[in-house]
Amino acid sequence: MARVIFQNIIRFIALIAIQVVLFKNIGYYNLATFFPYILIILLLPLRSSNFFVYALAFATGLSIDAFYDSLGIHAAACVALAWFRIAFIRITLEMDVRQSSDSPSWGELGSKWYISYVFFGTLIHHLTLFVMEVFSFKNFLMTSLSILLSSLSTFAVIMLISLLFYKRKSRLGI
Repeated sequence: MARVIFQNIIRFIALIAIQVVLFKNIGYYNLATFFPYILIILLLPLRSSNFFVYALAFATGLSIDAFYDSLGIHAAACVALAWFRIAFIRITLEMDVRQSSDSPSWGELGSKWYISYVFFGTLIHHLTLFVMEVFSFKNFLMTSLSILLSSLSTFAVIMLISLLFYKRKSRLGI
């Protein structure tokens, strides 16, 4: 259990630092931005309590808001992502799988489940983030394009990170 807590603390610090130092300054004509910090919420252990997921999502969003000078937009988007995470895991996974302390991963839960989990989670986060940032329907097409391109680019970065840290499920239980 201590190992899982330590891994998540290291993941939190590393992803926030990478987001602030590297990805804050990378963008594609203000249409596509990368937000891989959402992996902090997506990769929490399956057994995590709902209160803990919501609290960590809010803290993650506030941390990013502090560096981006946004007034709670990332916090709201992270809480929406936490809501999606809880609902998606409750709907798609059986009870015995949900009771494991493992983090959701490509190797443990299969590629189809993991890809849909990350893609729809990224889409929910970006939809909430960009709609709250614009808060009008004035530039609906530009906002929609920004949501789509940012979601796809963030999804690609998250999948690359997932491939770098891919661990195969052991068939022998070792």
